[in-house]
Amino acid sequence: MKIEVRPYADDDWDAIARIHDAARLDELRHSVGLDAFLTLAQTAEPEGLFDGRLWVAEADGEVAGFVALDDDEVTWLYVDPQRYRQGIGRTLLRHAVAAAGPRVEVTVLDGNPAAEALYAGEGFIVTETRTGPLVGNEAFTATGHIMHRGTATAPAGATD
Repeated sequence: MKIEVRPYADDDWDAIARIHDAARLDELRHSVGLDAFLTLAQTAEPEGLFDGRLWVAEADGEVAGFVALDDDEVTWLYVDPQRYRQGIGRTLLRHAVAAAGPRVEVTVLDGNPAAEALYAGEGFIVTETRTGPLVGNEAFTATGHIMHRGTATAPAGATD
């Protein structure tokens, strides 16, 4: 399978909305709970999806995931649940890290060990854990692990 990362185009909206909405349910299931779910259509604008740079990954010619980078923070990274564990998230993350500055930040919800393992595998370490309003649906409380990756924490070959 060939994975290509390219800038987001307006006609990618339906694909990324479908991917977000399916994957967000997985993200919330073991953390805050499904009652906190809001669609991408409800959260994209207020949560700044388009504030920074946005890329999509195509696998076999179909949009399979997306990542957003605002300054040096990975603010969104979602992969189609039917394409989990195929290297798409890692490819997107590496692309965003390569475009960022020397220190990159991400927040992972507590209860999302797959995401935490992905980031840790790319040299991110937990630098702080906070509990507060859930980004995207502030009516709910969540615990998030703030993770950072700096040039000194990068594993060998992580920027391949």
